[in-house]
Amino acid sequence: MSKLDELIQELCPDGVEYKKLGDIAVELYRGTGIKRNQITSTGIPCVRYGEIYTTYHISFDQCISHTQLDFYKNPKYFEHGDILFAITGENVEDIAKSCVYIGYEKCLAGGDIVVLKHNQNPKYLAYALETSNARKQKSAGKVKSKVVHSSVPAIKSIIIPIPPLEIQREIVRILDNFTELTTELTTELTARKKQYEYYRGQLLTFTNIIKTVKLKDIADIGTGNSNTKDAVDNGTYPFFVRSQEVLRMNQYEYDEIAIITAEDGVGVGKIFHYVEGKYALHQRAYRIHITSSEILPRYYFHYMRAAFSSYIEKTMFQGSVASIRRPMLNNFPVPIPSLKVQRRLIDVLDNFESICKDLNIELPAEIEARRKQYEFYRDQLLTFAATGNSILTDRQTDRQTDRQTDRV
Repeated sequence: MSKLDELIQELCPDGVEYKKLGDIAVELYRGTGIKRNQITSTGIPCVRYGEIYTTYHISFDQCISHTQLDFYKNPKYFEHGDILFAITGENVEDIAKSCVYIGYEKCLAGGDIVVLKHNQNPKYLAYALETSNARKQKSAGKVKSKVVHSSVPAIKSIIIPIPPLEIQREIVRILDNFTELTTELTTELTARKKQYEYYRGQLLTFTNIIKTVKLKDIADIGTGNSNTKDAVDNGTYPFFVRSQEVLRMNQYEYDEIAIITAEDGVGVGKIFHYVEGKYALHQRAYRIHITSSEILPRYYFHYMRAAFSSYIEKTMFQGSVASIRRPMLNNFPVPIPSLKVQRRLIDVLDNFESICKDLNIELPAEIEARRKQYEFYRDQLLTFAATGNSILTDRQTDRQTDRQTDRV
C-alpha cells in the first residue's frame, strides 16, 4: 500500500467531499483594469490576464510585468497562495485558465482576473483546477466567438474534491515529481538549441578582413504568386508559406536552389527553408536564389539563419504586423570567405544541425509522452481522492521515483 493509500484509508476511507469554490473561498474578487500603456519597467509587480495564458503555468513566483500604483484608485492585490483565473480569452476550451502565485511580494491583479483566497494547499487547488473535469466546468455553456468570457459566479460554481490537507500535500508531492521531469527535459531541449545557435554564430563571425557584398549583388530576390488556399493534400510539389510547415501543391513556380523566408507575420527573421528543385511559393514569402559563383547557396543559408534576425531588428518596418521590405533584403551584408572555407563551414554546420534535429525529434516526443502521463495520473489522483479508491499503486509510485532519480 502506498503512502497515499494509507492516508486515504486513515483520513477518509469513505471518500472525499466535493465542494464549490465559492464554499471554500475566504475571498473571491475581480482585479483592477491594467492597460498596456500602464506597464512600466519598475514598480509594483502585476499580472494581466493574457499572461496567464502565455507565460504562467501551474504556479509562478515572479511577475514579468510591473506598474505604478498612481494609476489606480482602487487597486486589487493578490498574495502568496492565491489562485488567479483569466476570465477573458479567445478559446472556449481554455477559458478561466488558472494558476497559483507562490511568491512573496504583494502583486496587483488585472481587471479580467478573478482572485481566489482560501485555506487549502495552494498547489493542490492549482492541480485540481487543471483536470479535465474542472476544465469542462470552466467551459460549460460558453459560446465560441472572437472573445469568450467567464465570471465570478461561474468561478464560484466550479466543484472539485477537497481531501484533508495531509492528502493534498501528498498529491502535490507526486504531481510535482511529474512536472519536474518535464521541466528538466524542456530545459535540456532549450539548452541544446542555444548551444547550436551559439556555435553557429561563432563559426560565422569572421575576425579577419574579408570581402563583404550586398545581397542584391549576388542573388535574384522575389516573391511567389500562390496563396494558402491553393494548397492541396498530398500535392506533387512542396509549397512554402510563411511558417515552418511546408504545404503541398500540384503546380510549381520555380525550379532552382533557393533560400525561403517569410515577408511578414510571426515567421519574420525566424523561418528559413533551403530548397533544391521544383517548388511553389506564397505571395508573401521571399525566395533568394544565389547567382554568384563566389558564394555557395548552402553557406548563405547558414549565414542568413545566424545573422538576419539581428539585422532586421535594426531596420524593421512596423505596421499591423512586422514585415520585411525589399530594400532590407537588398542591403543585407554578406561576408564571402573562400570557397574552401565555405565548404568546411557547410560540413560542420550540416553535421551539427543533423545532431540537433535528432534531439529536436527525440526530446519533444519524450516531453509530450511525459505530459500525457502526467495528465493521466493527475486526473486519476484527483478522481480517487473523491472516491477513496487508489489508482496509483506502490509499484507505479516507485517506478516514477526511480525515473526521477535517474535524471538527477
